Amino acid sequence: MRRVLIDDKLNEEFIRNGFVRVPSFITPREVEELTQKFFETLPQSGGQITAEETGIQNARTITYDFTFIDRNPAYKRTVFEVITEYFRPHMNRLLDNYRPIIANYIRKKTDAGEVPLHQNWAFADERKCFTVSIWCPLVDSTVENGTLQVVPGSHKRFGEIRGPMVPWELDQIKKEIIEKYLVPLETKAGDCVILDDSIVHYSAVNKTNDLRLAIQLICIPAEMPSIHYHMNPARSTDTVEVLEVDVDFYMEFNPWKDPGHAKRLRTLPYKHRYIDEAEFLQRLKQPRFDEAPMKKSWVSKIKEVFS
Repeated sequence: MRRVLIDDKLNEEFIRNGFVRVPSFITPREVEELTQKFFETLPQSGGQITAEETGIQNARTITYDFTFIDRNPAYKRTVFEVITEYFRPHMNRLLDNYRPIIANYIRKKTDAGEVPLHQNWAFADERKCFTVSIWCPLVDSTVENGTLQVVPGSHKRFGEIRGPMVPWELDQIKKEIIEKYLVPLETKAGDCVILDDSIVHYSAVNKTNDLRLAIQLICIPAEMPSIHYHMNPARSTDTVEVLEVDVDFYMEFNPWKDPGHAKRLRTLPYKHRYIDEAEFLQRLKQPRFDEAPMKKSWVSKIKEVFS
């Protein structure tokens, strides 16, 4: 499997847990400047897409404030350029030849900003590589102000086909996972967490009187094409289209609507089912979906021969 992090120990930790913590990812001065850039560019925002604008009947209210779901593509491009300019030298010293595809300021106002339990969408073929999010708070991130929380080791064990309209197999046990299995990652301003996009994660409402501001930069291996899984329930819930996309695709589209003229690579058969808590726990102990099915059995056979 392709290496993610240049440092061998960090890479091993990432492969095992689905995330690593990196102190002093950016400097205090960069924290200050990126915070200032947020407020400088904010007047360009077109406001976030509302539940009514998603095109989905009975859509849930969008409780989170990400640049990604802003109405103004020009604003999203500006934010992408700002964040990648600051982050690129730091990501290049850590990640093994990755490129950014999506950049977000994440804003949590007082008594707001819950990001529901989820996995990020799939952004490349995860049987061939790991895609990552660099999550970097611009203020100290605590349980009280809604820090990132993860289920360690849950990466590449659930929801291989993930997109905005694809049903999620953990949807009926979200409450149990939030109550029992999450680990909060309290993180100082300027430190970061690099997490696999398939890890199960969550962040709660900001219960403090101060704004909690963070940055997310989603990156994929430089040589890998970016893909997007799209389901149109009005046409079929038994198939998912695999689209080849680029950075511009994520600037322009409403993630809940038909993606228009994106290049269709293939159509996959899809059969959805929800899993229960018992299966969730069982699969946490099983091999990841990118691990070769025969690998474990061959190791066992070799042990039998030499025992």
